[in-house]
Amino acid sequence: MNEVTAEKLFSGPIGEEYEMLKRICPAAADMSRRVGEFVAGWTPKVSTESLNLLELGCGTGVTTMNLIRARSDAMITAVDNEFTMLSQARRNLAGVLEHGRLRLVENDALSYLQGVPSASIDVVASAYTLHNFLNGYRVRVLEEIFRVLKPGGVFVNGDRYALDDSLTHLQSTQEEVRQYFRTFTELNRIDLLEQWIVHLFSDESPDHVMPLDKGLGAMREIGFDAVTVHFRQDVNALVSGGKPWP
Repeated sequence: MNEVTAEKLFSGPIGEEYEMLKRICPAAADMSRRVGEFVAGWTPKVSTESLNLLELGCGTGVTTMNLIRARSDAMITAVDNEFTMLSQARRNLAGVLEHGRLRLVENDALSYLQGVPSASIDVVASAYTLHNFLNGYRVRVLEEIFRVLKPGGVFVNGDRYALDDSLTHLQSTQEEVRQYFRTFTELNRIDLLEQWIVHLFSDESPDHVMPLDKGLGAMREIGFDAVTVHFRQDVNALVSGGKPWP
């Protein structure tokens, strides 16, 4: 199965209480911070008064807020295909939305990207989104990211990249499951435990799993240059790639 389709994986309780991710996976919030720090330290090839920044899979707005704080010169469009998540983002980012620097869009990543003009975006940023995509859909998204980036623009992704050693990856996944059980048992939320275990099975399925070396290779094949791993801890990695400057 390698379909180019958009899935809705965060409907229902798992999306309604997505903030639980901070409890079961503290590395996720830390990665959102790292994405923001990367963007804060990035310098465009040509000086500009305003950066055009696109965030894919904004969820409840955790990474979005880090991006807002990172660049006062950025105009941000944040996209997510889950109404439940966007509703929380609108509440969490209400103050920012009032100032006009942020626009929230309900759409799936590929459909939105296909409507964006070529070479019009300075930065595409994402955190814990691409690993949720089916393999074929993910490749199409990466191709579209490359197309919409300006020459010299950059894509930064903080995400779940499978460990290339299968045994080590299995051990990491087992520890993740233990953390789920510890957290949701303490909270007496077995209903959410079920939801997150089911979601983890999706993450680990052959149609979704995103090994690091394969993911970096796919970016290079599409044309990204300077593909770099800036941080790696267990399955969590911060990766960037640029669109070549003429």
